[in-house]
Amino acid sequence: MRRARNAKIVATLGPATSDDSAIRALFERGVDVFRLNFSHGAQSDHAQRLQTIRRLEKDFDRPIGILLDLQGPKLRLGTFSGGKVQLDAGARFRLDMDKTSGDAHRAPLLHPEIFAALRTGTELLLDDGKLRLRVERHGADFADTTVIVGGPISDRKGVNVPSVVLPLSPLTAKDRDDLDFGLEMGVDWVALSFVQRPEDIEEARAIIGTRAWIMAKLEKPAAIEHLDEIVALSDGIMVARGDLGVELPPEQVPELQRLIVRACRKGGKPVVVATQMLESMIASPVPTRAEVSDVATAIYDGVDAVMLSAESASGKYPLEAVAMMDRIITRVENSASYRSGIDATHGPSQSTTADAVCASLRNVAAQLSPAATVTYTSSGFTSLRAARERPAVPILALTPAITTARRLAMVWGVHAVLAADIHDVGEMIECASRTARSEGFAKPGDDVVVVAGLPFGHSGTTNLLHVARIAD
Repeated sequence: MRRARNAKIVATLGPATSDDSAIRALFERGVDVFRLNFSHGAQSDHAQRLQTIRRLEKDFDRPIGILLDLQGPKLRLGTFSGGKVQLDAGARFRLDMDKTSGDAHRAPLLHPEIFAALRTGTELLLDDGKLRLRVERHGADFADTTVIVGGPISDRKGVNVPSVVLPLSPLTAKDRDDLDFGLEMGVDWVALSFVQRPEDIEEARAIIGTRAWIMAKLEKPAAIEHLDEIVALSDGIMVARGDLGVELPPEQVPELQRLIVRACRKGGKPVVVATQMLESMIASPVPTRAEVSDVATAIYDGVDAVMLSAESASGKYPLEAVAMMDRIITRVENSASYRSGIDATHGPSQSTTADAVCASLRNVAAQLSPAATVTYTSSGFTSLRAARERPAVPILALTPAITTARRLAMVWGVHAVLAADIHDVGEMIECASRTARSEGFAKPGDDVVVVAGLPFGHSGTTNLLHVARIAD
């Protein structure tokens, strides 16, 4: 089973898509990676969904990726007497560590790390940016503010502090417990929320090691200041536009999305664009024209994957949303302007043997129009470097490791297949030709371009390119 497109689809599972038949239908409609959102649901719920996905793998004989999305720190107000108050622009409002229910003059904010990071003039955003406060005076356990943008505010609404780096680990006690659980269950990717600096990735790597690939969610403006370092330390990046759009003026988000995508393509790291891609399909069977254009823009930019959140987790039309995304991607990738745009935004390769070989692969694919590229990889390194080049033909990744095959489900253009270990070049060519035929990529008389590393089985040794013709 192969997809007729390069960009991948990530879909979030939830109440609307929990049972076996719903998950199967999503996969059949085009999902490549399933997201388990640990901000919602019990661990037992996620375990059942994960087991269903693994059964699907066996039924379809196709690796499927699973992304564990950690909740991360949640900064929230306490409660109000009566559950809700109105804050008027220009009014004074205090935030403090007193647990007593708040009113129109004060509210509990039981996060000392916020008070520790505040400066006079810092702006605080409440309820996804609907209300805005300016800090006039502050201490270790309080902040006196002026309401800049008022409105109604109710219990436990979120608090954002966009202009400062908070002294917070991205991993809460809940996250660490969920992470242990997910790694034990065998998830393939871990999405790390609340990333502010490179050290956050290093903290997660110390726990995760090689048991999963790490996807840094860029949702804090502070992370953009360290973009290249975070890209280098991560295995993948998610452009979390929802939170970025709260903490930054919305008109800046498209520019940042393109900046992040290009940094990832330059570094050869998978990049996912997420949040509100087909938002109206939560309640409607068809998207808005603007949403279609939004998905198409991400595909034209060369992203590895696009993601559905509430559309597939809790919406009324999850199957229609996946099918629509599949059609948009396919249409864009078959348009006359797609390849020219991908080529125009392609950056120079690094001065390494692996990148030199894969740059040659790109040129060979453009000149010979082979049926496919075949990469041999144990760690995924060769396939990632090949995908960085965005060749004009599909990438058939042969690997002996099921974990690698599942992780590569997130990567642009890669169709991963389990294959036995090989021991010499002749065996490699024979296996590549046989698999390209059996997987529907090539027929007798077609060429395939084979990329691998010698000696076999050693990660990061990509140094061989061979053009083979499929025999009768």
